[in-house]
Amino acid sequence: MNLQSAYKYSIKVEKDGRVSLSVPFPAGSNVTVFVIEESDDFKDLLAASETSLDFWDNGFDDEDWNDA
Repeated sequence: MNLQSAYKYSIKVEKDGRVSLSVPFPAGSNVTVFVIEESDDFKDLLAASETSLDFWDNGFDDEDWNDA
């Protein structure tokens, strides 16, 4: 299993419509970027998407589903 880390940045859009940030990856790394405009309408969905996935890391369940 290849685990990946997710990073969240809260930044403001510059006058020309650009955003700029520094990331903890070496130059030349390939990354995927999701851009979501913050809105009160989606705060509950964003909070839910940022919760721990530890619930799904269950050896017994994995064993059952892997043999299905």
